[in-house]
Amino acid sequence: MDRKTDDVLEAVGPRLRALRRDRGITLADLAAMIGVSESTLSRLESGQRRATLELLLPLARAYDVPLDDLVGAPRTGDPRIHLKPIRRFGMTFVPLSRRPGGTHAFKMIIPARPEPLEPTPQTHEGFEWLYVLNGRLRLVLGERDLTLPAGEAAEFDTSVPHWLGSADGGVVELLILFGLQGVRTHVRRSSHGGDR
Repeated sequence: MDRKTDDVLEAVGPRLRALRRDRGITLADLAAMIGVSESTLSRLESGQRRATLELLLPLARAYDVPLDDLVGAPRTGDPRIHLKPIRRFGMTFVPLSRRPGGTHAFKMIIPARPEPLEPTPQTHEGFEWLYVLNGRLRLVLGERDLTLPAGEAAEFDTSVPHWLGSADGGVVELLILFGLQGVRTHVRRSSHGGDR
């Protein structure tokens, strides 16, 4: 097998692990969904087992992504990015980045509701940076309850209990960068003293 093919196959496991974690699915849940043992999936994600078509096809169906996305095949032909929204927790997440691992970018849309939801803070591994594009965001972060209007940003460690919702029942649109623990967003200031 040539080195390029080897490199593609070695990258499949980390890509599958990142995709599963991004979707908030456990190995046990995934095993039950596609009928493949948890240990096989674990070995596939850790690189101890090579990817086969028999394993990748049900995974592509479960994640609702093209098979090419699972193996990192180069795109050919149409240069447009075909974004597939993900709906979770009553919100819509539009992935804006495609590579596994590292920092992931999403546009998040919180729909309008006649009555505000009661916050249900969650925790998970990672670090999050968000920017409010439209609407008024309610951010519950630990003991703090904040309202961020359009144009404001926040960053926080996601191991702190947190919850995002609409502050006034209207639609909220956000840009979110999410990275593994320790990956933080860096904003540079210009040398002329002003922000760029």
